[in-house]
Amino acid sequence: MELLDLYLALFVSFFKIGLFGFGGGYAMLPLIQHEIVDTHQWITINEFTDIVAISQTTPGPIAFNSATYIGYSAVTEMGFTSGYGILGSAISTLAVSLPSLILMTLVTAFFFRLKNNPWIQSALSILKPAIIGLIASAALILITPYNFIDYKSWIIFGVVLIASLKKIDPILLIFLSGVIGLVLY
Repeated sequence: MELLDLYLALFVSFFKIGLFGFGGGYAMLPLIQHEIVDTHQWITINEFTDIVAISQTTPGPIAFNSATYIGYSAVTEMGFTSGYGILGSAISTLAVSLPSLILMTLVTAFFFRLKNNPWIQSALSILKPAIIGLIASAALILITPYNFIDYKSWIIFGVVLIASLKKIDPILLIFLSGVIGLVLY
């Protein structure tokens, strides 16, 4: 594959992800997996899981972090230098954010006209269950047998869930989860 074709494929793939990824980063995970792992095979399912984990530790939305990493990785894995990989990162990140930028610009321009429109309210009410389904799909992808989730991970999850219901500071829970994970693994 030529470099320009790869850049175009990255742009189109991440533009589609950004365009159809309603509900935030976690709702985009099934779309990213389908497009990047299944269709183009730029990364493996294990690398995808690693990207999700790494994206949790870095600032910024998961879709942007994933796009940045995958853009770089896809280009360098094809044998191009890291300079071209950085451009691949930039193209992928721009492509995933461009639909939101365009949509928000249009929505902002017409916000006051549309906010009480019954068609808009109806469309948004229809999207809510779809977003919940996409987030649930992302959770199921992450707990498949291909991944590292075992009984220790479930124990950490259960303890953190119970602690969060008791209103324990989330920052403390994140820190303690990391320490427990280091000790157990």
